[in-house]
Amino acid sequence: MTNRHLVLGALAEGVSILHRPLVSRDSTLMRDALTQLGTRCTPQDRDAAWHIQPPAQLEPTARIDAGLAGTVMRFLPPVSALARGATTFDGDVEARARPIGPLLQALVHLGVDIGSGDDRRPATHLPFTVHGTGVVRGGEVAIDASSSSQFVSALLLAGARFEQGLTLRHVGSTLPSRPHIEMTLQALGRVGVEAGEVSTGVWRVEPGPMKAIEVDIEPDLSSAAPFLALAAVTSGSVTVAGWPGSTTQAGDAMRSILGAMGASTKLTSTGLEVTGPEPGALRGLDIDLHDVGELTPVVAALAAQASTASRLRGVAHLRGHETDRLQALQTELSRMGGEVEVTDDGLLINPVPLHGALLRTYHDHRMAMAAAVLGAGVPGVRVENVATTAKTFPGFASTWSQLVDAEPAPA
Repeated sequence: MTNRHLVLGALAEGVSILHRPLVSRDSTLMRDALTQLGTRCTPQDRDAAWHIQPPAQLEPTARIDAGLAGTVMRFLPPVSALARGATTFDGDVEARARPIGPLLQALVHLGVDIGSGDDRRPATHLPFTVHGTGVVRGGEVAIDASSSSQFVSALLLAGARFEQGLTLRHVGSTLPSRPHIEMTLQALGRVGVEAGEVSTGVWRVEPGPMKAIEVDIEPDLSSAAPFLALAAVTSGSVTVAGWPGSTTQAGDAMRSILGAMGASTKLTSTGLEVTGPEPGALRGLDIDLHDVGELTPVVAALAAQASTASRLRGVAHLRGHETDRLQALQTELSRMGGEVEVTDDGLLINPVPLHGALLRTYHDHRMAMAAAVLGAGVPGVRVENVATTAKTFPGFASTWSQLVDAEPAPA
């Protein structure tokens, strides 16, 4: 949500203000990248609102570092095409394996010049260079977004600035993570852009200006998921303050997931309260996580500690995330003695006693969060490179430690 509004602020007319933005490696990379394109984002104080001043004309510099942030590597190529000059994108070594080819092919179809290296071969992965002219023709384009809904969001976010607007058609297999597209459409509506899904898998964005806005950013519900899971595996109680009553965030699905596993959830004016079931009463589940795939690592960590078997379905696209999350989960749970099978589109997890181990995180913030959930219920777990959680949650380890080690409140 923060990165969507950073992009829209850079394309708007006037100064936009973000209250309570998510301050993390991903959002800092986005802010720095937009600064490279001429946008001013102030102040630098992490506790203050961010003011976004768009440039009169986007002007590229030599290189944008996407890190391991899918939103940076995917949302910004359409924006950089609106700049005059060449912008080269690169990132962490792991990011070079993440899919982006369909998005770049769609931009080429829309009239954008994109090359890979000096020989200007068609680009399919990082690094690549966008040769912007300040104008994108726009119009109609088809794209296979079955590997990432971010391909759709990337084009929608910039579509109003294209000369002909944008008509976008998804032509691949089932589209994952639809709530994230709804989040994009909601953000576009806030800035006055006429955009919507006109038929299943077809979106239209009308050309026109974007207005500057002042917006409150919701808490990051997906990064709250491990804290809710903590209550479930310890038969404890956790309250996440400020949980919204209505949201497009995928993390809100944790309420129904935890309920299906035997935990109780209650949304109050204070926040979302989760109370775990009695020891040994956590249930497995059969669930399609296609729309909320980012929750899969934490749900798998819960399922591995449940009393009955679980089947997690619809998440084949997780093979192209920060790491191949399906294989990584199978490997790490097996390291603890777990029985896990990777299927075509997910995981089968059978309940067996687990033992402690050193769990690897693969530079993946969600794997580190899942490892913390496993450690809450299984003695002897150590987490390698838990600092990778800074991608979306700097300070995760200290917050977790304070919560786990907290003394019970007096009666």
